[in-house]
Amino acid sequence: MRRFVIVTLIALFQAVPFAISSPNVVFVMTDDQGYGEMSVHGNPILNTPSMDTLHGQSIRLLDYHAAPMCTPSRGQLLTGLDAARNGAINVSSGRTLLRAELPTMANYFQDAGYRTGIFGKWHLGDNYPYRPEDRGFDETLWFPSSHINSAADHWDNDYFDDTFMVNGKRKQIPGYCTDAYFREAMAWIKRQADADQPFFAYIPTNAPHSPFWAPEKELEAARKAMEGRALPNFPPDRRETLANYFGMILNIDANLGRLMEFLDEEGLAENTILIFQTDNGSTFGDRYFDAGMRGRKAQLWEGGHRVPFFLRWPGGDLGEPRDIDGLTTVQDILPTLLELCEINPREAPAFDGLSLAPAFRGEVDSAPEERMLVINYSRLPFEFNYPSPDAPSNLYREGGAVLWKRWRMLQDSELYDLESDPLQRLNVIHEHPKIAAKMSAHLDAWWSEVESIANEPQAIIIGSDAENPLMLSACEWLDVFVDQQAQVREGVGKNSYWMLEVAEAGEYELELRRWPKEANASITEALPAMKSAEPKWSGPGVALPVTGARIQVGRETQSKTVEERDSGIRFTFQLEKGPVRLYTWFDRAFRDPISGAYFVYVTRR
Repeated sequence: MRRFVIVTLIALFQAVPFAISSPNVVFVMTDDQGYGEMSVHGNPILNTPSMDTLHGQSIRLLDYHAAPMCTPSRGQLLTGLDAARNGAINVSSGRTLLRAELPTMANYFQDAGYRTGIFGKWHLGDNYPYRPEDRGFDETLWFPSSHINSAADHWDNDYFDDTFMVNGKRKQIPGYCTDAYFREAMAWIKRQADADQPFFAYIPTNAPHSPFWAPEKELEAARKAMEGRALPNFPPDRRETLANYFGMILNIDANLGRLMEFLDEEGLAENTILIFQTDNGSTFGDRYFDAGMRGRKAQLWEGGHRVPFFLRWPGGDLGEPRDIDGLTTVQDILPTLLELCEINPREAPAFDGLSLAPAFRGEVDSAPEERMLVINYSRLPFEFNYPSPDAPSNLYREGGAVLWKRWRMLQDSELYDLESDPLQRLNVIHEHPKIAAKMSAHLDAWWSEVESIANEPQAIIIGSDAENPLMLSACEWLDVFVDQQAQVREGVGKNSYWMLEVAEAGEYELELRRWPKEANASITEALPAMKSAEPKWSGPGVALPVTGARIQVGRETQSKTVEERDSGIRFTFQLEKGPVRLYTWFDRAFRDPISGAYFVYVTRR
């Protein structure tokens, strides 16, 4: 059994300095775009010339798998470790936080002398020590939580002229969000190139994740492409949603084309590793074009986790564009890039992935034939209004899939042969007991390694000089799902607690709010609807009949009356250094709770 050892960044992961010929890396990852959502993969509606061009110039991983959800894929990509080891097992519910002691891809590149930048979606923690600026990125432009207009995001962000976190401060950036990421990334890349600095640029878009808000130009192109097409699985009132989804992909394609032209014009293409992949399966693919696979995002079927991966490096002596067969996974990319870029950590990391550099160099034809992979992630606790040790946001052994050659074992109870049954309709577990037993034994061995740490909640640090004051949001409520501004607008009757670590003993002020500060509204006040294309996300904020607020930090409780004019209720605590849990309640009457406080502002005085 491979022993997993958690080590500190500083002690063990300083890499050797870069050489003059070190290749640059630009990594583009889109959100919820499926394998089939590009024309080169046969999509009957979308025309994606830039993705098609990059496909034709690249080495492609033919049987490449991420997790079926955003956060697990991102954590696995950046650490080379399974989600069960790195802590980022879910997209919300206090389960997104990437273990602070783990080095990330950005740390490795930074330690090797690269400049590092992120432009887009992070989704591995909104507060210290989980933010991208805490995890190896020099330049940071990002938004909190899972999507623009999430509960933790700047209030009423709507993809256009939004306010982002830019190098530690909130700043409004003009333009459509995807346009902004690529524009700002290219400007930053040019500055690094002009200074003769090798760079690692990570451009993870939020598009085409919901809410489905596309720029008018691409939306109109998508509508035109859909004209006259029968879409039996999409009722007429949902066609516009699909058009917006397509429009978001068309906009990504246009930006990818601009990026490729920019690299050519700046003389950077030859020595830049350009990577394109998506983070999980499609939101809609199996409802209009399944690309020969069953399933979609958040499902264990092949369509939930098999995604495209293109790598282009003209100056890397990798040979002709081609497909690489064999099972590969998102955990492979970090060790692969370290080898391709000749970055040698002083002590070899214990990755779950393996380096595919020999296959990219043409030294071998495929990934190891006998390889087995485990895909496991936790599910959203939609039905849970309060935390529970049995919530689906915990990770369970039987929640996973085992992949081996043409075989897929799902939840330790179903076995599919992709060779004869690519759409996974026929469970053949009883016809192949030896294969099922072998795959189940692999799952057992994997689970025995990760079980003790898979569900350890990670704590947000309060009172650190690195982030003081800070805002906590309901996105990090443990094992309860409140991740959308729409839920805050609705006033959902949910509650849970925050796992915290007090950095320094002292006096702390905690302000409980229903609305974030920039909304400029009282706790009981209603808010107007947003102007947006998707009413589901933009309805009016309802008034709540709150008369009291309560808070508990550890075992100490306090309560106060809420007046109609109050936008926040402040409490003061003397806190000792160390771990603590934070609970809050908004009451309609004495000890009659409506919900928790969706936002808490914490200040060490």
